[in-house]
Amino acid sequence: MKELDYYTIDGALGWSQDWFRDWWMHLGGCAAVTACDVCIQLARVHGYKNLYPYDAQHVTRAEYEDFAMQMKPYLKPRRTGIDRLPIYIEGIRRFWHDRGVFSLDAEGLNGDLPWTAAWDLVRRQIDAALLVPCLLLHHRDKIFDDWQWHWFNLAGYDERGGAHLVRAVTYGQAFWLDLRALWDTGYEQKGGLIKLRMR
Repeated sequence: MKELDYYTIDGALGWSQDWFRDWWMHLGGCAAVTACDVCIQLARVHGYKNLYPYDAQHVTRAEYEDFAMQMKPYLKPRRTGIDRLPIYIEGIRRFWHDRGVFSLDAEGLNGDLPWTAAWDLVRRQIDAALLVPCLLLHHRDKIFDDWQWHWFNLAGYDERGGAHLVRAVTYGQAFWLDLRALWDTGYEQKGGLIKLRMR
């Protein structure tokens, strides 16, 4: 079992999309939130200070919301959502480059690959203290109704007793999800994972 240390705001784990005052970000800012959290983690743990303009060790609600509005043009909410991995990758790359960071890259792992490939990616990224942005589109299992058409970060894994659980962080909370069940959506249109690389 391994869990990444995640920042907190007012006792909540990470940011809650419900806190946005901006209507579009409140409705569809989940991709931007995951990217903000990735940048905060990179600043806190890996020394990429250019990626978060405030104190990454003490994140406040006002500073985070200001930061999220800086991220918004790069991962702008839209009617169909950021529903493809390349849209996310292009946005976060542009954000990094505009802040003078060229030693980071991102690539996608599509949801049509075997779940074992996703499990391997999650373990490697978490072991390297890197968050894993995850996109879930439609899912046939009703247990994932609240997760559909949503971006969230994976920040831990647990394989004790043969389990394949991932720690998903969203809406100011953490949830343990079965990765194999999460991955088997039952739909042709897939989401997937984002792999971060430090060069």
